[in-house]
Amino acid sequence: MRKILTRIASLALATALMLPAMSYASPVTEEQDLNLSAALTASTTITPAPQGYDGYRNNIPHGNVQQISYYSTTVGKSRNAMVYTPPGYNPSKTYSVLYLLHGIGGDQNEWLNGMNPRNILDNLYSQNKLEPMIVVFPNGRAMADDRPIGDIYAPDKVAAFERFEFDLINDLIPYVDSHFPVYTDKQHRALAGLSMGGGQTLNFGLKHLDKFSWIGAFSSAPNTKPASQLITNPAQTVSQLKLLWISCGASDGLLYISQNFHNSLNSMNVPHMWYLDVGGHEGKVWSSGLYQFSQRIFK
Repeated sequence: MRKILTRIASLALATALMLPAMSYASPVTEEQDLNLSAALTASTTITPAPQGYDGYRNNIPHGNVQQISYYSTTVGKSRNAMVYTPPGYNPSKTYSVLYLLHGIGGDQNEWLNGMNPRNILDNLYSQNKLEPMIVVFPNGRAMADDRPIGDIYAPDKVAAFERFEFDLINDLIPYVDSHFPVYTDKQHRALAGLSMGGGQTLNFGLKHLDKFSWIGAFSSAPNTKPASQLITNPAQTVSQLKLLWISCGASDGLLYISQNFHNSLNSMNVPHMWYLDVGGHEGKVWSSGLYQFSQRIFK
């Protein structure tokens, strides 16, 4: 992890020279009301995740995780992804879908191995705090050998993260739509991710608002494009989004990326939810991001 953070920091330094100076956020707030015609940003305090929110509980129903294999026309071969189906999953019902992206050093198993998403989601379902959804964990490195081995910062691997846009839109989503009982409209499809996956989420999600109505970026990495580049028509963007969530740890060395994006959204009058969490560039912040974001989507 230390090596990864060192490499990320070196990439971030070059990016920082091209970005405006960081200004600090107000205390943890959420900015609501995505209707541009309504009063902008009605702020309330976000309640931090309670102790044990990501722990395993024996006395509740549990969801299941399975591996899927889909053919990628983008890569030219079959690729794997993991899929979580909720407690009480019934193929005769119809579900919303959350696509959850990993970081530069991970793959389709990073969330499952490091951030306890099954426990988080199972526990929230047991408290009736989630809408029924399937969660898809893709491999965001769209290349023939998509394992996180060798130099994970090599140019071809970084390019593969950019190429994943086409794998996601043209290959994975159509596969999930045709193989699982899911709604196929944007109102029932969300995209979120951590670090490099957070940057992918903003880069792809805001570009494809015909595909996603719910977008969540946790601790976005230097691959994140400027908000002004992703949002050229703020009013149109606002009219198409149900939720835009931005969060980061207060002691994260890459905080300026999320902070600058948040500041840019404010300057463009694009309502969003901004959460300054406790922690650095680490799993507990991303688990917390999932806990917060998942409760607010598809409602």
